[in-house]
Amino acid sequence: MASHSDTLVVFFGATAGANGGKLGSDEREIILLVWQIVDLHEKKVGKLQRRLVCPDTLELTDQCKEDTGLNSDEICKAESLDKVLQQFQQSVSTEVKALGRSSYTLCVDGPLIIRQALHPEASKKNLVLPECFYSFVDLKKEFHKCCPNAGPVQDLTLPSMLEYVCIPPFPDQVTGVLEVRSMVTLTLHILAEPYNHTFSCFETVKHKFESGACSKTEPVDNETVIRARGLPWQSSDQDIARFFKGLNIAKGGVALCLNAQGRRNGEALVRFVNQELRDLALERHKHHMGSRYIEVYKATGEEFLKIAGGTSNEVAQFLSKENQVIIRMRGLPFTATPQDVLAFLGPESPVTDSTEGLLFVKYPDGRPTGDAFVLFSCEEYAQNALKKHKQILGKRYIELFRSTAAEVQQVLNRYMSTPLISTLPSPPMVPVPVLATPPFLATGSMRDCVRLRGLPYTAAIEDILEFMGEHTVDIKPHGVHMVLNQQGRPSGDAFIQMKSADRAFIVAQKCHKKMMKDRYVEVFQCSTEEMSFVLMGGTLNRSGLSPPPCKLPCLSPPAYAAYPSPAAMLSDAALYQPPLLANPRTSRPPTHSPGPTLAYYPPQPQLYMNMNMNYTAYYPSPPVSPSTMSYFAAPPGSLTAVAAQPHAAPSMLPQHGGLVRMHGLPYNTGVKDILSFFQGYQYAPDDYSSMVQMNDQARSLIQPKEWLCL
Repeated sequence: MASHSDTLVVFFGATAGANGGKLGSDEREIILLVWQIVDLHEKKVGKLQRRLVCPDTLELTDQCKEDTGLNSDEICKAESLDKVLQQFQQSVSTEVKALGRSSYTLCVDGPLIIRQALHPEASKKNLVLPECFYSFVDLKKEFHKCCPNAGPVQDLTLPSMLEYVCIPPFPDQVTGVLEVRSMVTLTLHILAEPYNHTFSCFETVKHKFESGACSKTEPVDNETVIRARGLPWQSSDQDIARFFKGLNIAKGGVALCLNAQGRRNGEALVRFVNQELRDLALERHKHHMGSRYIEVYKATGEEFLKIAGGTSNEVAQFLSKENQVIIRMRGLPFTATPQDVLAFLGPESPVTDSTEGLLFVKYPDGRPTGDAFVLFSCEEYAQNALKKHKQILGKRYIELFRSTAAEVQQVLNRYMSTPLISTLPSPPMVPVPVLATPPFLATGSMRDCVRLRGLPYTAAIEDILEFMGEHTVDIKPHGVHMVLNQQGRPSGDAFIQMKSADRAFIVAQKCHKKMMKDRYVEVFQCSTEEMSFVLMGGTLNRSGLSPPPCKLPCLSPPAYAAYPSPAAMLSDAALYQPPLLANPRTSRPPTHSPGPTLAYYPPQPQLYMNMNMNYTAYYPSPPVSPSTMSYFAAPPGSLTAVAAQPHAAPSMLPQHGGLVRMHGLPYNTGVKDILSFFQGYQYAPDDYSSMVQMNDQARSLIQPKEWLCL
C-alpha cells in the first residue's frame, strides 16, 4: 500500500474536444468527471460518482460527441467546474472519514487529465484546486512495475492491460463509468495475489515556479528544453510558468531571450525536470496566453545555457538569495548611485539587504550601462516599485519591469562580452590596392538578377536550387542571397545573380509562379543595382525602390554602384589585416585623377552594429556583406601612385583613412549634426564632389565643406 495514503480515488475526466491520448492538446474545457474510492487496507470500493461540467463554451466537437455520447443540451444544465470540484472534495472527504481513513491519493490512467486539462483550465479561470490534485499515481506505470512484459508504458491502454491479466472487458456502459470500473478492477487485481503490489510511485505537481541561477558548467539534458515563441513582451517567468501550469519546470528553468538592443524579443527557453514533461509541453503548441497563441518547439541544452548560464561570481552572489522578486530598472542616469536608487524606490519598496540587493550592469571597463537589477523580498514590495514605472530620476524617466534570474545572467553576459575599441597604437597600414566593385555586385543597370518572392519561410538554399532546376548552372558563384527581416527570420524573398541578362530573363519566364512545397513563387527580373539597394536596407516593390530608413541621403559608406573603377585583385595581406584604429591624416595636397577610385578597409563588424540601417542577411555570405564590410571614398588620385607602381616595394598610402566611433549620440542626431561636430576635418566641396558622384540635391547638403570619412 502507499506509504502516505490509506485510500485511492480512481479519477477520470473528458473534455469538449480531443480525448484519449490527445486529451488537453486543443485547450478545450472539461465536461465530465467520474471518480470512485478504493480502500487499500480492506480492498473495498466506494460509490461511483459521475458529474457533468458546464464549460464556458458550450460547443462540442463531433469527435467528442461520438466518444462521450454527450450533447450540448445535457451539458448546459450542469454545474460549473468550481462547483463540481467542491462537490468532489466534500464527497470524497465524507467517504474517507466513513471508512475510518485519514488520507487519499488520486489514481489516474495517465497524467493527461491532471497535467494537461485540469491544472491549465483552473489556472486560466483563477480557480484554487484542492491539495489532492497536486499528487497522484499513474495506473499505467504501476501496472508496468507489476507486469514489465506487458509492453512500454506509453503503449498501454485499459483494454490491453485487462487482456494481459485475462480479465474480460466490461459490457458497453456510459462513458466515464466504463473507464473507472476498468481502473478499479485492475487496481484490485494488482493488490491481490500473486502481485501484492504496493503503490509507491507518487507524481507531484509543483505549486509555483522556483527562480534561481544557472551555471554555464551545469549539465542540461537536450531532451528537457523547449523554445516558446510569440510571448507578450511584458511577460515574466511567472507568466510563462503559468502557461505551462501542471508541468514541472526546473529551478531557474525559464530564460527570456533578448534582442541586440537588450530588449525582450518574445521568445523564451524553458527547461523541464524530465523528457516526459517536455513532450507534454510540446503538445501545447499554439495554445493561448491571453489573446496571443504561443508556438512551442524543441530546443537544446546548449541553447539554454547560452541564454541562462553565467560565470560571474558577482551575479551568483546576487542571485543566491532565494524566493526573491527581481525587478529590472532601465534608463538610469550614468551618475546614479545606490543611494539614489533606494531614494527613488522609497520606503514603501524596501530593497532586500539595502544596497546588497542592487546590481548595476556595467561595461568591462567599468562604465555604467544605465541598467540595474533590484531584489524584493515579497510581491507587495515589487508591486509598489512597479508603480514608479516611467517616473523621473534626475532628468531621466526610469523604466521598471519584472525580470528573471536568467535575464540577469543574459544581460550581464551581453554587456561583459561587448567588444571595446582598443586604444593601443595602430599597426602600420600596408598599401591598399584599388578595389573594383565586386564581380557579383557589379555596377550598372544590367538586369542579370532575379528576385524570388513568396518563398516558404522554411525554404533553405537546397530548396531554391531544386526550384531553379536546370537553370542552376547559370547562377554565379556566391550568387544566392536569402533576405532576412529585422527579427532575423526569413522574409520570403531571395535574390539570385545569373551569368547574363538573357539567362535571368529565361528564368523569370519559366519559373514564375512555379510551386515550391505548397506555395507558388513569383520570379521577377531585376538589376544588380536594385538588389544591392535592397540588401543595404531599402525595399523593392512594384512602385519602385524605397530608400533605407534614414533622415538624409546616406553618404558614408557610399553605395556600391556609385564607383565604377577597373578591377584589381586583392592580396591576402590586404584581405586579412588586424583591426584598424583611427589614424591622424597627414596633410598632403591631393593629386587629381580622371576617375574616382575606392580604398579598401578591412572588415570592422563591431564598428557598424549601431548604424541606423535596416541590415539584411543572406546566404551564402559573400565577402562584401553590407553588415560586415564597408567601402570608403579616398581623395581623388590618392591611390594613383600605388596603382601605377605594381612592382614597387610596399609603402604607406599617400592619404590614410581614419575610423572613429561616436558613442552616446542623441537619438535625434542627423547627418548635419555630425558634420557640424567634425567641421575641423574638411575638404573643399569641389574636391569631394569630384571624388563622390552626387546629384545636385545631395551636393546641396554638404555645402560649403564636408568631412570626408566617418
